Amino acid sequence: MAEFILEIGIEEMPARFVPKLADELAARFEKLLAEAMIDCDHVATYATPRRLTAHVTGMGEEQRSEQETVSGPPVRIAYDEDGNLTKAGQGFAKTQGVAEADLFTMKTDKGEYLAATKNVGGGKSLDILPDLCVRAVEAMTFPKRMRWGGYDFAFGRPIRWLLALLDDAVVEFSVENLTADRISHGHRVMGAGPWTIEHASKYFETMEAKAKVILDPERRKQIIVSEGDRLAAEAGGAIVWKESLLQEVANLVEWPVPILGNIDSMYLEVPREVLLTSMQSHQKSFGVQGKDGKLLPHFLTTLNLVPQDEALVRKGWERVLKARLEDARFFWEADCRVDFQTWLDKLESVVFLGPLGSMGDKARRLEKLCGQLATIVAEPKGILPGELEAYAQAGRLAKADLVSEMVNEFDSLQGVMGGIYAEKAGKGDVISQALYEQYLPAGPETPVPSSLSGALLSMADKADTLTGCFGLGKKPTGANDPFALRRCALGICRIIMEHGLDVNLAELLSYARSAYSDVKWKLDDGEAKARLLDFFANRLRALFSGKGFETKVVDAAIGAGFEDVRTLEKRLEALAEFSGTDGFEQAVLTFKRAANIIRKQGDEAGQELTGNYDPEQLGDAQEKALAAKLEQTGAAFEDLWDADDFSGLFRMLGELRPTVDAFFDNVMVMCDDTTLRLNRLNLLKALVDRLGRLADFNALQV
Repeated sequence: MAEFILEIGIEEMPARFVPKLADELAARFEKLLAEAMIDCDHVATYATPRRLTAHVTGMGEEQRSEQETVSGPPVRIAYDEDGNLTKAGQGFAKTQGVAEADLFTMKTDKGEYLAATKNVGGGKSLDILPDLCVRAVEAMTFPKRMRWGGYDFAFGRPIRWLLALLDDAVVEFSVENLTADRISHGHRVMGAGPWTIEHASKYFETMEAKAKVILDPERRKQIIVSEGDRLAAEAGGAIVWKESLLQEVANLVEWPVPILGNIDSMYLEVPREVLLTSMQSHQKSFGVQGKDGKLLPHFLTTLNLVPQDEALVRKGWERVLKARLEDARFFWEADCRVDFQTWLDKLESVVFLGPLGSMGDKARRLEKLCGQLATIVAEPKGILPGELEAYAQAGRLAKADLVSEMVNEFDSLQGVMGGIYAEKAGKGDVISQALYEQYLPAGPETPVPSSLSGALLSMADKADTLTGCFGLGKKPTGANDPFALRRCALGICRIIMEHGLDVNLAELLSYARSAYSDVKWKLDDGEAKARLLDFFANRLRALFSGKGFETKVVDAAIGAGFEDVRTLEKRLEALAEFSGTDGFEQAVLTFKRAANIIRKQGDEAGQELTGNYDPEQLGDAQEKALAAKLEQTGAAFEDLWDADDFSGLFRMLGELRPTVDAFFDNVMVMCDDTTLRLNRLNLLKALVDRLGRLADFNALQV
């Protein structure tokens, strides 16, 4: 078995490209080898800012040999009347590389066809790999491509060298002016090379020992973390690690060397969030905190080499970061001298979204909507009457920090700074927490607001954006979602479920729409709301399907109604549990039968079915028994519903089913007597209306 190395040497690649490229190269090479019938034990790929490497172990030195049966033209076309091969038959034999005597006929469902059996594979891997390498390089994808040197070939960054070895043999292939050989280049400063790799098995040893390149990004991360933790501990603190930044830093370097720098203690007067943002966003550095969670006057940065004079390098980093922190302190002090009303006045000249008015208009809508939401949840969530005004005020102040100096410089701190400024201005916890958390959740993996005021403001903000955009006909299409409406819808649903808010989704959207005034809508209220609710249903399907629920179970739960988002997940979980019980399929068939009768016969009943039946007109014992069972279980059903005991409700179906089965076995619903038929249909309607609150049984295919 052989070992293969492919290295693509490039100009420095943006860090955000690097992880994806390693995964893509692995997937492409595995696919190409499989298609070429070359066996291997494992394909591993590595990426640094200056190289992409594929490492294949246990590679077969030859392709697998297999026999393949290939069908050709129909027999009636392949042979003439005398039984001789026609040009079509001769062409098939020539194309497949087999003798005419080796051809045979093959019977299929569509008739008899000319066929041939031929041997495929068996070629040497060394001869096949050049084409695979070219295809792998050419197929790589990038957010942006570039061309260089007048060549037509485009790549993420200019390619500077190619190395390809199968054991000790060079796999020769070319891309534009470059031809693969056994020469690699190392770290620009500490091991530039060139380095000759005599055998594929010597590649990794050479790269680390001589070229000073650590190929594995996970190992680069481990070095940064372990050395960073050691340095921070010596300074009496711990690093404030941020996973996304750690990954970025690991993909900016080939030989990571963490060092600890210092900042002036006076900058610690600036809020922690601002200091960390300054360090992380601009200098790709990490903060250091003490045991009390407060920042210490240190930072951790990562070099891409071992410096000759570490003290000098540290001073350079400290000088650059000082300038950033000085700006942050200036913005902080400037903002602290401004009151919220000044910012609110400035919002009047900041456009929210075309016809939807200014950010000042949005703030007034949020004030109204937050007040309505707080009133709705006040009793179950223990909001006192005197606190309702604070929730409305949070909506009014929500966007004030957008025109602050700090957010103008650090836009990632929007909301966060509003909360900090509100706390400093003595606005109270309800307002400051709401402003601080208003943009959560920022994605499917980020947490929802922890405070109730933050949850309500976030919902109000997202509902305002959704209703405004849908009213203007701005629905996301495909992957295009410039206003992040999918994130808004999913965020609202997550907040309602995780906070257990008794907020009806349709009512929330109606409140949000009514807060607008003097807008020329493209869609009327009814159509926009219908489209928006359908949009929410699709997001909920995606959410629950992503959690592993069966599609049919999700559709059945959503089909029974999803406007009460708070209980939807509980009802779905109970339905999923019920679907695994022994009596599930029979129960579905029974209750689906009832729903189908109502759906098909309801329009022909002569009048609207209400579910109100006359007990005096119940003649058969089985229909009386069904009516009695519905009456007997009615109060218990409502008690279980109010207690959110959906597992108990689905167990109750087991009590109902025998009675319903007996009804269908012995009672003719569609009898000739119009009055009796209508009464029986209403009896079934009462049953279906109750069950329809739990699930849409027609969506459950059994």
